[in-house]
Amino acid sequence: MIYFELFWSFATVGLFCIGGGYASMPLIQAQVIDKHGWLTMNEFVDIFTISQMTPGPIGVNAATFVGSKVAGIPGSIVATLGFVAPSVVIVLTLAYLYYKYGDIGAIRGVLNGLRPAVVALIGSAGVGIFLLALWNTEKLPVEVMDFDKIGFLIFVLAWIAIRYKFGTIRTLFASGVLGLCLYTFLCM
Repeated sequence: MIYFELFWSFATVGLFCIGGGYASMPLIQAQVIDKHGWLTMNEFVDIFTISQMTPGPIGVNAATFVGSKVAGIPGSIVATLGFVAPSVVIVLTLAYLYYKYGDIGAIRGVLNGLRPAVVALIGSAGVGIFLLALWNTEKLPVEVMDFDKIGFLIFVLAWIAIRYKFGTIRTLFASGVLGLCLYTFLCM
C-alpha cells in the first residue's frame, strides 16, 4: 500500500508541476508533510537542500530521497517513477502529434508563439537564480550595494571561464574550490 501511495502522490506532483523543480517543492511539501506526514518540516528542508546539491532535476531528486526515507530503495524507485511518469506520457504524446501534424500551419504558429514564452520562462528563472546567488533573495527590489562580493567575484570569473571555453565541469569544480577557500578564509 505504501508503494501505491508513494507512486500516486508523486505522479500527482509530476502531473501538476508546471515550471520546474522549484515549482514542485510546495506540491511535494503538501503531499509528504501535510497529507501523509511522512516527513517533518526539518527533514523536508534537509531533503530539499540535498536535492539542490546533487546532480539532476530537483523534483526527481526530492522524490528519490523521500521515497528512500519512507520505504527504502524500492520506495525511492517507485516515487521517482511516479514523478516522471506523467512527463514521459505527455512528452511522448506531444512528440507523436508533432511528427504527425507538425507541418500544419496552425501547429507552426503555436510553436512559433511558444518560443518567446519559453525564453521568458528561462530568463525569469535565470534572474531568480542570479538574485539568489548574489543577494540571497529571489525577489526584486534589492539593495544594490548589499550584495555578496565573493559571490559576484566567482560569478564574473565563472562567466569569463565559460566564455573562453574552460569547460562546464572544470568551471563548476574551480568555483566550488574558490568559494570554499574565499568563504572560509575571508568570512572568519
